[in-house]
Amino acid sequence: MTDLPLALRRLTFALLVLSLTALLLWLAVRVLAPGGWTPWEMLTLACFAGTAPWTALCAANALVGGVILLRAPSPPAAVLPALRRARPGAPALRTAIAVCIRAEEMGTVLPPLARLLDGLEAAGATDRFILWFLSDTADPAAAAAEEGAIAAFRRGGIAVRYRRRVENIGFKAGNVMDFLDRHAGDAELMLCLDADSEMTAPAVLRLIACMEADPQLAILQQLIVGRPATAAFPRLFQFGMRAGMRAWATGQAWWQGPEGPYWGHNAVIRIEPFRRHCRLEPLPDGSPILSHDQVEAVRLHAAGWKVCCLPVEEGSMEGNPPALPEFMARDLRWAAGNMQYWDLLWLPGQTWMGRWQLVQAILLFLGAPLWCGVLAFAALNAATGGGGATPDGWLLAWMLATWAMLHAPKLVGYAEVLLQPRLAARYGGRRAFLRGAAAELGFTTLLDPISTVNKALFLLALPFGGRRSGWAPQNRADRGVGWGDAARLLWPHTLFGLAVFGLLAAAGAAAWALPWAGGLLLAIPFCVLTSAPAVSAVLRDRRLAATPEELAPAAARA
Repeated sequence: MTDLPLALRRLTFALLVLSLTALLLWLAVRVLAPGGWTPWEMLTLACFAGTAPWTALCAANALVGGVILLRAPSPPAAVLPALRRARPGAPALRTAIAVCIRAEEMGTVLPPLARLLDGLEAAGATDRFILWFLSDTADPAAAAAEEGAIAAFRRGGIAVRYRRRVENIGFKAGNVMDFLDRHAGDAELMLCLDADSEMTAPAVLRLIACMEADPQLAILQQLIVGRPATAAFPRLFQFGMRAGMRAWATGQAWWQGPEGPYWGHNAVIRIEPFRRHCRLEPLPDGSPILSHDQVEAVRLHAAGWKVCCLPVEEGSMEGNPPALPEFMARDLRWAAGNMQYWDLLWLPGQTWMGRWQLVQAILLFLGAPLWCGVLAFAALNAATGGGGATPDGWLLAWMLATWAMLHAPKLVGYAEVLLQPRLAARYGGRRAFLRGAAAELGFTTLLDPISTVNKALFLLALPFGGRRSGWAPQNRADRGVGWGDAARLLWPHTLFGLAVFGLLAAAGAAAWALPWAGGLLLAIPFCVLTSAPAVSAVLRDRRLAATPEELAPAAARA
């Protein structure tokens, strides 16, 4: 499977996605067609058809990734040839470690970097690295505090430098490019980290060894998993995310090959081609490109450079939003940036795979209003007497197939751990892992409809002057959310849920919507409880949804 030519891999994958899409649409027609077509059923099918390609893509990536994860002797090496040629030891190339900060709490930023520097120095690579803090902090008092903290952090060994921009032109992308133009010096590689990033020395040295093994690699992106979390929301969210990303990224790397993704951090970049090809001009309306990372990858694809993903999670972490409000705000920042890709799709000089990367990023958010349309039109159809001839068996099959395909990467990742005792042992054994997986699936069942409606509301308002987000300071600290704050944030989501269930209840069909929209009715208590210190303490005490890094922190960070 991994020996197939890249063109044949892509054809095989495309046929798999088309087949899965056809299966979903066939099931939808079997459910909606009996008794004739009402206008609401036609609208339901049209909206569902718009979501089907993304759903099929999820399943196809998971299926391919699962086969490789379970059958290949070394799954990462099976999809990244440079890993097979990489040589251990101190690197030959010089690397600038660039940490982008903006009004951060330096007490949480610095300790992971200290561990990274200690590991690199212990590996005999002191003279191959320099650590740079790239500040876009606007407030002078906050800037003085961060500069003081960094000055106190400096010690012997790997050199540490601080640079603060006076004007925050171009947000993070502008910050990085300004550094490369003015301060990178003789460094040939850059390790790009966010303020909440954490990487181990072995992980960094592995990435650099791959870059040295393949001079055509411009970006090598590693998987990023959540740091051990004390709050309930990120704890449950990242437990499922890491399982899904492992399967998704392995499958995607198999067919995308050297035209893979870049996620903006926890990646090593070859400075010369990045500086030459990734200078981002403003959009036609004069606004800066917000979601810069994938555009930078597409530019490098077009210039003939490789952008690859190393689907390994060990040694690469980040912080996740501490509560639902921060999670929703992050989603909207990403949505605003990804919707800008409409302006970039047809620019000349891109590869077709580069264009697909942009389309895929758009689809990640475009499905949200379509899913809301499926719910709304199905409810209106039931309330007006349509759907009476729908056979329950076909409806159940349609719902199960859609759910399984949407969650296929996560389900495959869970299966991989359960089928391999060595992996399950890192989570405390199969029983502990199953408890975490069950809790996460319940959490996701409630979270998904809230997140979907939130993105839909944002995207529907965007063409009419809705809020466009920039790169603003982020709250990364655990906090509780009060009932009043949750109600003010989530009343539209709750109202939409009440409308859908009210229509379905009138037709005696409300139970069918519980797995898809039940979270909307519970949005406010869900927000409060998943941020509540008492709930978080219960999860921590019971080690529910604990990650390997939490269970063995010393070993994980060695």
